[in-house]
Amino acid sequence: MLHSLEILRESTVEASDGEIGSIDDIYFDDRSSTVRYLVVDTGSWLSGRKVLVSPSAFERFDADRRRAVTRLTSDQVQKSPEIDTHRPLSRQMEESLHEHYGWMPYWAGGAAPALAIPWGPVVPIAEPLPGRDVVEQELEERRRSQDDPHLRSGRTVTGYYIHASDGDIGHVADLLLDETASRIRYVVVDTANWLPGRKVLVAVKWFHDVNWSKETITADLTKEQIRSSPEYDPTQIAGNDYETRLWTHYGRTPYW
Repeated sequence: MLHSLEILRESTVEASDGEIGSIDDIYFDDRSSTVRYLVVDTGSWLSGRKVLVSPSAFERFDADRRRAVTRLTSDQVQKSPEIDTHRPLSRQMEESLHEHYGWMPYWAGGAAPALAIPWGPVVPIAEPLPGRDVVEQELEERRRSQDDPHLRSGRTVTGYYIHASDGDIGHVADLLLDETASRIRYVVVDTANWLPGRKVLVAVKWFHDVNWSKETITADLTKEQIRSSPEYDPTQIAGNDYETRLWTHYGRTPYW
């Protein structure tokens, strides 16, 4: 089932022994579109502290009641490592988090899976700069490696400008998450300045390029293809029938 990130943000989160807060954001891996963590705002319970919860810790999500139920206890959450969501996540922070909860580290599996859906081209590792002091270079590389550059915030991506192969079409208004695969499947594009009052879906698989510094995404689609695509209604669940029509319209092989 597909879930809107905007709807998730309005959902309460429950531990096995009581409510612990509400979903505020997600962190996803830009190499595979996999959701690695949900950010839970604990509100007044822990004085506004935000904690990270792995999708594997959730038992179910009730879309009608906007309620997400976890296997965690309130005590586990209260004693979880402090995470600064205003800074990039470091591997050390992740290791502490996984050790605390006893989660299997996702990075232990090696490279991104074969069915990965990357957000744009893979950026090569920088070559050593000539003339730099070796010690200074090693310190810089160590500092850079402390943060995982592939973990992105869903809130940050919302608002990115979307380009077709022949022009601008709008901006990212929402993300649709695949509950079964814990993965981002689509971005919801608000075309207000081009097609007033209409939103369209663009599959992550159709991205041609993502420029993180310029906050732009380019899709391998034309404006005419997008203009004539099946209309997306945010108030309705995008089910199999709609997805089939969408992928058929673009002449693409469905992910399922």
